[in-house]
Amino acid sequence: MKAIHNLKHLLDEKARLYNQPSFIKGDPVCVPHRFTKKQDIEIAGLFAAVLAWGNRTSIINSTNKIMQWMDDAPHDYILHHQDTDLKKMLGFAHRTFNATDLLYFIHFLQHHYRQYNSLEDAFVPAKNYKNETVEQALIHFHNYFFSIEHPERTQKHIATPARKSACKRINMYLRWMVRTDKQDVDFGIWKKISPRQLVCPLDVHVGRVAFRLGLISSEKSDWQNALALTQGLRQLNPEDPAVYDYALFGLGVAERF
Repeated sequence: MKAIHNLKHLLDEKARLYNQPSFIKGDPVCVPHRFTKKQDIEIAGLFAAVLAWGNRTSIINSTNKIMQWMDDAPHDYILHHQDTDLKKMLGFAHRTFNATDLLYFIHFLQHHYRQYNSLEDAFVPAKNYKNETVEQALIHFHNYFFSIEHPERTQKHIATPARKSACKRINMYLRWMVRTDKQDVDFGIWKKISPRQLVCPLDVHVGRVAFRLGLISSEKSDWQNALALTQGLRQLNPEDPAVYDYALFGLGVAERF
């Protein structure tokens, strides 16, 4: 019990340190924070999360470029753009995410927003979500995202637990949309999923720290370890385990723990 108490003290302290408005500026979450309209936040957040690998400055710049091409009104652009408006995007590339992927994302988002008011419905079509974790919501989103004709290459950019992926970027996106607190880094604009159902985003940095702290038995970044990590964090905070994403990220990236 003492070990758990000490671990909770450490991670609570680090979460408070990094879960601050000052965190926003240098993180991809700064892009959706430019907007106030719910749908704009959803769209900007999705692109920021999907592009979130590599240098954070590059991620922010690439996402902001897409937002600028959308006239900094992404929801209106998604609904009302013409084919000629897409030509400026044909040279886009961020790591392995290229113009083919970008144009499909825009096509899917138009398909969705013509039927639904929020992107939350792409994860949870029912009135509420009752599962223990977001696993089934992630699987549903992946299947729905690729339920219309799509380039095969784009499938690698939306992960799914069905393929044992840790789904780091989509779990981070859900953290942004679902959890909320007085620090206002996360938005809390989705209500069908509760913070206690979130799975902690797991990548190589978080995995290394979590393994060293004894929260997981290996550093492997897969779905099984993401669930194991989240279960360990639930012992420290049953209602909001994903808050410790800040602590683990800070220890792993900022402090090189």
